[in-house]
Amino acid sequence: MLFTIPFFVQFLYPHRLWSLPADKKALYLTFDDGPVPEVTPWVLNQLKAYDAKATFFCIGDNIDKHPDIFTQILAEGHEIGNHTFHHINGFKTPAGAYLRNVLMAEEVISREMAGHAQNRPKFFRPPYGKLTGKQARLLRQEGYEIVMWNVLSRDYDPQLSPVKILEKTKACTTAGSIIIFHDSLKAEKNLKKVLPPLLEHFSQKGFSFESLHV
Repeated sequence: MLFTIPFFVQFLYPHRLWSLPADKKALYLTFDDGPVPEVTPWVLNQLKAYDAKATFFCIGDNIDKHPDIFTQILAEGHEIGNHTFHHINGFKTPAGAYLRNVLMAEEVISREMAGHAQNRPKFFRPPYGKLTGKQARLLRQEGYEIVMWNVLSRDYDPQLSPVKILEKTKACTTAGSIIIFHDSLKAEKNLKKVLPPLLEHFSQKGFSFESLHV
């Protein structure tokens, strides 16, 4: 049961972002699968309490359903990433269809970001972490930085207790870590018990929480 990504996997895919330099005490929280009204506003409130910024990898269909929450993410100064329109599995989808689904999400994101300094997402994360080489090349041609992670909280796993998730996530996290959480109904129960103490723990250790940058 992996909470961190082995180095050899990261070595095999050097054109994907796994972590950032450890030259300062900064951590990079990321949240996949939102926005949803039951979880995302709660996450935003937790982040605000610690003056923390994060990156939200949003599903286009959820943005369509909840544009007001998406607007709140932007208004509070967080970064946006593309997570496809329908949360599709790259291993089960032809490259052309996959790219079209990504661009569908981009259209929705760009529409809602109109008027902001940045009007299209520059980051992309594949649902389930599953992406073929051809899909990756097409995405890079579209100007996307493909973001993976080096710490997986496994907040979506109902077999894991919040205590275990918090313990393992803390143990795997170091300066520059990209940590993946989910602002989703599936992860809600664990997330709500893990995120506040994690923010408190690393804040007390002098870490800042920043949105992704390249």
